[in-house]
Amino acid sequence: MSETNRTINYGDEIIAFEVNFSERKTLDISVHPNQQVTVKAPVDALLEEIDRRVKKRARWILKQQQFFSQFDPRTPTRKYIGGETHLYLGKQYRLKIEINLQPSVKLKGRYIHVQTPQPECTQTTQKLLENWYLERAKTKFNERLDFCFTPFKRLDYLPPKLQIRRLDKRWGSLTATNTIILNRDLIRANSRSIDYVITHELCHLKHPDHSSDFYDFLASIIPDWEKRKLRLEQMLV
Repeated sequence: MSETNRTINYGDEIIAFEVNFSERKTLDISVHPNQQVTVKAPVDALLEEIDRRVKKRARWILKQQQFFSQFDPRTPTRKYIGGETHLYLGKQYRLKIEINLQPSVKLKGRYIHVQTPQPECTQTTQKLLENWYLERAKTKFNERLDFCFTPFKRLDYLPPKLQIRRLDKRWGSLTATNTIILNRDLIRANSRSIDYVITHELCHLKHPDHSSDFYDFLASIIPDWEKRKLRLEQMLV
């Protein structure tokens, strides 16, 4: 059995799907709980005909994807192909991969446009996108750190330095050298969640542990911190 990845345009939407060829007589289109679309097709089926059949059922496909999305807010494993959704500041955007000798990544409307001289190379697309996320994170995290530090100024604390890293199991930490380290993937969360993580770490300036005094102090600054924490934990990046 062979397979190939395809995309079709439907209005402003891009539908990505995987085609599996096998010894069968009919063509079947499925939308899975992770919102992935697969097509089972006869080995002699023409790609043009498969695209036409998928486009004919595009409204149903999008409706099924929307239905499944309400049950699982988590992001599936990324493949870095056109039409795939990616989170940025708490919102989902679709990838548009375009050929261009000059690599670039730009946010336009509901899409993240990735221009690359190697549109078929998913590793190149991944690297371009991750570099774009990192640059966005540097700007956004510094902006939010300045905002979140305001309540701490009256306590005569020095503004901490900021480092951005890839962290496996933590969103952030505060070091003994007065440096806040933030997980670069936090840029995928909304601003309220980013503010929660930064404020959480800033509260360790006064309370190094996670005692009841720490949480009382955190609640005095962000009363709804538990809701923000829950929303962040529901997001898998």
